[in-house]
Amino acid sequence: MDNLGAIGGPLLALGLVAAVGTRLAIGLSVIPGLLAAAAIVYAIRHAPPLRQRDRQPIRIRVRPVLAGGLGRLLGSVAAFEAGNVAATLLILRATELLEPGHGHTRATELALGLYVGYNAAATVASLPAGRLGDRLGPRGPVRVLAAGVALFAAAYLLFAAGGHGLAVLVAGFLAAGVAIGCVETAEHAAVAALAPADLRGSAFGLLATVQSLGNLTASAIAGVLWTTLSPTAAFVYLTAWTLLALLGLLTAARGR
Repeated sequence: MDNLGAIGGPLLALGLVAAVGTRLAIGLSVIPGLLAAAAIVYAIRHAPPLRQRDRQPIRIRVRPVLAGGLGRLLGSVAAFEAGNVAATLLILRATELLEPGHGHTRATELALGLYVGYNAAATVASLPAGRLGDRLGPRGPVRVLAAGVALFAAAYLLFAAGGHGLAVLVAGFLAAGVAIGCVETAEHAAVAALAPADLRGSAFGLLATVQSLGNLTASAIAGVLWTTLSPTAAFVYLTAWTLLALLGLLTAARGR
């Protein structure tokens, strides 16, 4: 459902860019954000009151989570998230590569269209990826996660190569879309499969922390490399992290 919503947004943006230009389209994007905030406030005010319950102390158990196979899995996820940049960087790369041959406005429209394809690929891949993870046994989600990370590595290499052909960019965006469909489906399922029941809450909390810090670090460092060296250097850096994560996930999938 999340990916389905992400298809409508870029399509609307594509129409706005074509109709009113890039700057005004960015300005108009504030409106959906304000509507979403208003909907959240409305939902909070009209939510049924919670029943009073005894307060339980919050305990986050980190050391037991990092032991054994679960710890190896989370280490691999941390490596992947260190190379998992925001899709905005992919759109920027596509715009940059397409602009010499198409002009700025047309390049922006094409890049947004590629992003729609990215989200469509993620939507299509999510359900089969989840079903495949269930069929492959207890470590099935880890294998699906490894497949998604491998696809990300392939996509990043295409973006690093910097081909100006639209077909290369289409391949890169579709590979990244299928990859994120696999990864988003499998990360939580893999943690749930390997975490003992009494550590599951702590494991998911640590996973969320790793995802947030990793995404922030990946985008920040890739941005610095992009600015100071080149976009190719940024995507080579991201590829290195995904390959390291893939190595760890293949080990975790074998149960060693």
